[in-house]
Amino acid sequence: MKKPYTPRGLPPKNIEWADHIPLIAQANAALARYDGILETMVNPGLLLSPLTTQEAVLSSRIEGTQATLEEVLEFEADPVRKIEPSKHADIQEIINYRTAINRAVDLLKKRPICLNLILELHGILMDSVRGANKSRGQFRKIQNWIGPPGCSIEDASFIPPSPDALPAALDAWEKYIHSEEKDRLAQLAVVKAQFELIHPFLDGNGRIGRMLIPLFLFEKKILSAPMFYLSDYLERNRAQYYQALNSISEHEDWNGWIRFFLTALAEQAMENTKKARAVLKLYEKMKREVPAITRSQYAVQAIDTLFYRPIFSTTDFITDSKIPKFTAFRILSELEGKGILNVLREGRGRKASILVFNELIEITEHIG
Repeated sequence: MKKPYTPRGLPPKNIEWADHIPLIAQANAALARYDGILETMVNPGLLLSPLTTQEAVLSSRIEGTQATLEEVLEFEADPVRKIEPSKHADIQEIINYRTAINRAVDLLKKRPICLNLILELHGILMDSVRGANKSRGQFRKIQNWIGPPGCSIEDASFIPPSPDALPAALDAWEKYIHSEEKDRLAQLAVVKAQFELIHPFLDGNGRIGRMLIPLFLFEKKILSAPMFYLSDYLERNRAQYYQALNSISEHEDWNGWIRFFLTALAEQAMENTKKARAVLKLYEKMKREVPAITRSQYAVQAIDTLFYRPIFSTTDFITDSKIPKFTAFRILSELEGKGILNVLREGRGRKASILVFNELIEITEHIG
């Protein structure tokens, strides 16, 4: 049987800094280009809201959920509609992920990344979902292990540190986040990996670890907004992702992990830039077309509401946009008539229609 992993001191002693310079430069340049797009957005939180939800979808998919972006947004537009219990559970996990990262953004305005912040995020992430009974919002007090579903500790592929070793490991990890390092991106690679190796929770470690990425980039002022979506790359390269992490625990191969992580940052920053540019281009297009179609003083409110929630009920549109009811219905009818909006489900009786802004969904899921 494997022994529990013993975290080494931070920073790792064997980082080959000179070898990483080309990738560090590439990742920093790609992130700077992406941040340039963020800085041109008046409200990136609103415009990139669907991308934040898609990040929640993909990060949760790495852990086994199957729900899609459309299914999540459609559920939020009509939460009383009956769906399979397993699908409902998947969707709730995704919504919790998005709620946690939005909460983290608020918390970072008052305090830096710290263990108490991590505990609060975990409490939100695991609220009323599978694993909610596994010490939600608390660091574990028992041994956990990783392996095939249902395996015993004897057959585990990885055994995290023992509960007695957690306090010291987490304290060192927290201190390292706020230490000065030769490069912030390599430091983030170490922060992310060490958290997952410590595995301080009984469930939700991977999702919290991935959440740390945009929060760190924002706190260290590498990005002007905490909006970076790495789960797409990690989900597509899942086998390499886990292999690189395992190589740290088995061979202390921090350099292999840092290479993988810097490559992920650089490539995903380029993909995120394409998506953000496409969203911004669509927003500018809507700012020309919607006022011309509707001739309404509420055109900008309508556009912002569509970008915030691209699948919605007519009732939610009225509430979110704060546009008077009859004017809102007229705007929606005119946008549907011009093909900007499509009906997903017709309303019946008191049940509101569900509409979709397909062009934004297409960018969110397929551009890049």
